[in-house]
Amino acid sequence: MMSRIAMVTGAGSGVGRAATLALLADGWTVVLVGRRREALEETIAEAGAGAKAEAFPADITDPDAVEALFAAVRARFGRLDLLFNNAGNNVPTTNFGDMTWAQWRHVMSVNLDGAFLCANAAFRMMRDQSPRGGRIINNGSISAHVPRPGSAAYTASKHAITGLTRTIALDGRAHDIACGQIDIGNAATPMTRRMTTGVPQADGSMKAEPTMDVESVGRTLVYMAGLPADANALFVTVMATNMPFVGRG
Repeated sequence: MMSRIAMVTGAGSGVGRAATLALLADGWTVVLVGRRREALEETIAEAGAGAKAEAFPADITDPDAVEALFAAVRARFGRLDLLFNNAGNNVPTTNFGDMTWAQWRHVMSVNLDGAFLCANAAFRMMRDQSPRGGRIINNGSISAHVPRPGSAAYTASKHAITGLTRTIALDGRAHDIACGQIDIGNAATPMTRRMTTGVPQADGSMKAEPTMDVESVGRTLVYMAGLPADANALFVTVMATNMPFVGRG
């Protein structure tokens, strides 16, 4: 079977690391993308000897860097079958009236601009390669559905990802490109460690929230990535069973 080539952005930690390890275990060759080579190499080391993985450090908010990244992947592997558009950023909880332009841009530059740049480059590569086609999976988050208090930039970025997912899925039909979205709730990573000590609730209180093993995200991504070309998981939510999302919290 021809080697399947995947790219994971934000592969140096958290969800990106879990997704990378799961894809490697499933036999994919994985291109790891992130700002810091050391973090990417740590993910590769965790995968163990024989892992079909290569680190490609890049700043996904820089259009020239993204073009160079995809040119390097094309030269090295000849094609791309999967992009997990995962890299994300956030700022501390900030009431909307106090949010600054700098905070807004800090989040949007990675969560939306970077996601667009990578998806756009992947789309063109998948469209033009032979055989053509591939799959793009965007990391949407529970925040693509409902906000947390004080999360305007992050929530807006993730709602925008939903629109991006739908549009890529529609425009990709003519080119055998599928696009789906994984919406993750309370996966246990360094970024969500605060969940166990207390996070703001809609009623103004602070409460600890349940989390789930981040490996569940990796397994879900492998399912989405492994679907045949004629099937697409457009939206999948994987979340801690008892987190306050459905119902009244």
